[in-house]
Amino acid sequence: MNILILGGGGREHALAWAVMQNPKCDRLIVAPGNAGIAAIADCADLDILDGPAVVAFAESQTIDFVIIGPEAPLAAGVADALRAAGILTFGPSQAAAQLEASKGFTKAICDAAGAPTAAYGRFDNADAARAYVREQGAPIVIKADGLAAGKGVIVAMDLDTALAAIDDMFSGEFGAAGAEVVIEEFMEGEEASYFILCDGLDALPIGTAQDHKRAFDGDEGPNTGGMGAYSPAPVLTDAIAERAMREIIHPTLAEMVKRGTPYQGVLYAGFMIKDGQARLVEYNCRFGDPETQVLMMRLGGQALDLLQAAAEGRLAEARVNWADDHAMTVVMAANGYPGAYEKGTEIRGLSALPETNSQMCFHAGTVLDGRRILANGGRVLNLTARGATLQEARDRAYAMAADIDWPEGFLRSDIGWRILS
Repeated sequence: MNILILGGGGREHALAWAVMQNPKCDRLIVAPGNAGIAAIADCADLDILDGPAVVAFAESQTIDFVIIGPEAPLAAGVADALRAAGILTFGPSQAAAQLEASKGFTKAICDAAGAPTAAYGRFDNADAARAYVREQGAPIVIKADGLAAGKGVIVAMDLDTALAAIDDMFSGEFGAAGAEVVIEEFMEGEEASYFILCDGLDALPIGTAQDHKRAFDGDEGPNTGGMGAYSPAPVLTDAIAERAMREIIHPTLAEMVKRGTPYQGVLYAGFMIKDGQARLVEYNCRFGDPETQVLMMRLGGQALDLLQAAAEGRLAEARVNWADDHAMTVVMAANGYPGAYEKGTEIRGLSALPETNSQMCFHAGTVLDGRRILANGGRVLNLTARGATLQEARDRAYAMAADIDWPEGFLRSDIGWRILS
């Protein structure tokens, strides 16, 4: 098969690495890719938000299968354009991708499906939103309704922070994403991620993970896109997962079919778990980052077969073959992230790192400059390893990090600290 992956981050490097493990992959192109991806696949300069351009490129390269990584092209309808051209595609339609593109849409789906989630209000003006917050009190969660690159959620522990978040959103800090806001009950518990493949009718769970959102050790500092993750997540037990499938996932998918927008792709469900029950925090319509890195490390080449089965409507016959192991990824980010940071700094020591089925450095924000690899984003590298135990996976991941020479970067030294302690 000739395969095209859209995206250029750590998630897409991990997907590309897993796809390349499968012998049915004859040629892999990633658009736009990054410096790490360029070492294992062809990279293409392509506007991945332009559906007609993506279709024309896929046709010119005789692409058999397109895997869409980020949420933005899904929300822009790129999957629809590809399917209309008869190209096999993994990723939901524009209408189905509203599960991530609109917080309010997801809440309406949950209401109709009876799926347990946080109580909420939805507002299109600041005065009504402020009044609701004053009535509810803090802590409370303020969310921009639309896509905000992972930055449109404010967990406000006091009233002043909540009111300031409302002002910021309605004043345009998050662009069109903040034209409406969803204000939610603050849910207590432990958060975990559940990944389910869907083909429009059937659903197949493919793994659990837990990430670390805060920038610094001890879960201190500002929220980020994720500073590390591990899989599996013990808090999401088999019993809790089975109940979540019955009470949340299957009713959601049934409601999507009822509305004429069946869901095909990966459904990334964020759960808050307390007292043995999961409540939905949010849905994402793509793989998580950095959770994909640990999932792909554990899945390996079978990932391609599973994605293809979802795209072709064959999930009822698909099975996941899990090794009894663990994986961890540690993110190296540019100093200053998630605030302002410098681009263009050189990263040394990468060529000496192991590249095996149990240890890989997945690139996120990197670019080639001749023979040098430069940082080109906030989250830059993902040091990822498998082990028979989580401790072994952690030791291998941090050993890789220790061999990288990049003074302009930082990492958390305690990924997995809660479970390992």
